[in-house]
Amino acid sequence: MSKKTSFKQVRFFSLDLKKYIVKEIESGQFSIIQASREYGVSQQTVYNWLYQYSKNLKKGTRVVVEQDSVDKSVEELKRQVKELQAALGRKSLQADLYEIMIDLASKEFGTDLKKNFGDQALMNSSKKR
Repeated sequence: MSKKTSFKQVRFFSLDLKKYIVKEIESGQFSIIQASREYGVSQQTVYNWLYQYSKNLKKGTRVVVEQDSVDKSVEELKRQVKELQAALGRKSLQADLYEIMIDLASKEFGTDLKKNFGDQALMNSSKKR
């Protein structure tokens, strides 16, 4: 009967690397599970590093997110979206009105104002250079 000897690989991580991993988690680049898989350490080890080196996540503390502030932010963003949609609609109507005015003026004067105005604008801009 042969004995199997298994050696557990002992790895040491530098303080800088531990702090870097914690920073990645705090910034949202990695979740704890992703960091654990990426660096080949247990989730508990990652939690230990978080408790030791994190500025925000300490053992025994709770992170409280106030629902009211989140709701207010969402409502403010919805209001801004509505305002921007209304402004876009007004500008679209204004552009349509300008197109109609140019078409009517072209018929009135019997010339293509879009083409003539565009050529004249190009000539004026080239003279200024």
